[in-house]
Amino acid sequence: MSHQLNDIALSARSLVYSYDNEPALKGVSLQVRRGEVVSITGPSGSGKSTLMLCLAGVLTPDAGDVLLGDRRISAENEAARSRLRRREIGVVFQFGQLVPELTALENVCLPLLLSGSSRRAAESAARTWLERFEVSGVANARPSAISGGQAQRVAIARAMVTEPTVVCADEPTGALDTLAGELVMNQLVRVAREAGTTVVLVTHDARVSAYGDREIHLRDGALESGHADLVGLAGDAS
Repeated sequence: MSHQLNDIALSARSLVYSYDNEPALKGVSLQVRRGEVVSITGPSGSGKSTLMLCLAGVLTPDAGDVLLGDRRISAENEAARSRLRRREIGVVFQFGQLVPELTALENVCLPLLLSGSSRRAAESAARTWLERFEVSGVANARPSAISGGQAQRVAIARAMVTEPTVVCADEPTGALDTLAGELVMNQLVRVAREAGTTVVLVTHDARVSAYGDREIHLRDGALESGHADLVGLAGDAS
């Protein structure tokens, strides 16, 4: 099926990345459509977290390009990519990484405040997103006083509060029990679909990958050949 360029939210072209001369990505190319939920799977050490960090602009690939729409973010400096992550690319890590000194509400406000929103506007938006993830009851609690499942939903609300084009989530249920993990995933996918947000999920859990519209499997830093029909360069047939 052929996709128009404006249908592609995020794409990677021949990404290469190494840690101390040990290759983690070996020429990975993929594209993710707007509003799509894609699972990136593979065994430990396959390069899936490195791929997500490159897609999110946290890491700069040694070679190849990452494009957000038609914007070549892999060529931009860290300050520009940091601004992009505050507005256009939400990132969720396995353990949430909430700021421990801040309340849940303050954590969700943070990206908006850093982007110049007024405190009143930021708090109003943050309360809305806490309600969407059913954690408004812990708005005034600090991370140490809430459960792991609640903390992860707060972290996802923080990633969504700027209404980004893309959310990248690295093992979003890895620290949660099965029931809490299912609740987090159901709410993440539901809210993302309501908002039209593209979601890239990195996971080794088959139950989590099943939430994706499709799955991209990595092994030893490369896409498995059986998934070649799912990838291509923006504007190509795939």
